[in-house]
Parts: sequence; structure tokens; C-alpha cells
Amino acid sequence: MIKPDYQKIYMDLLKMKFPEKEKDCLPLLNKKNFSQLDVIKLESILFGTTKNDKSLNNGIHRSYDKSTIFKILDYQKKNNLNNSELAKHYGLSRNTVAKWKKYFLV
Repeated sequence: MIKPDYQKIYMDLLKMKFPEKEKDCLPLLNKKNFSQLDVIKLESILFGTTKNDKSLNNGIHRSYDKSTIFKILDYQKKNNLNNSELAKHYGLSRNTVAKWKKYFLV
């Protein structure tokens, strides 16, 4: 399966639309292991985080690989968050978090 080159996509986006935010985004873009969590961080830096219904709908078409799911679940464990708090933090459904825990941790 071919993955999109997010680093190139976001570099072009920075140059064209957000040159003033380049300083904040370059450390993430220059990483060797660019993960899906980095994509989420870049989106929040560039477009800001909104807490309305539109932000919940944006999560519908996201997909996560196993390493990203484990990082998200590890974040939950380190910060003592329940499923609802973790879901709100990452813009997920709490049912998705419960399914991940059931599938990967049990």
C-alpha cells in the first residue's frame, strides 16, 4: 500500500499558504520517522484546533497504523485519562478508543 508523502505535502503547503508558521513546523517536518501523530500536530499548528462539530467530522476518514495507536494508548496510560478524555484530546470517538483497547491490549 502506497502512503502519501505527508512531509512533501506539508512543506508545499507551508511555502504557499503559511510561510509565517514555517519556524514552528520545521522541527516536525525534518524528522526521519514522520508518524501520523506528527500529521495531527501539524494540522493543529497550521489550521488551529476548533472544538465545534466540524472537528469531530474530520476524524471520520482518518486511519491509524498500529504504532500510532500504541502511542495514543500509551499517552492515555501516562496521563491517567479515561476513554472520553483521550478521545476528546485526539478528536476520536470514545468507542474507537474502547475498540482499540479491546483489540490490542486484551
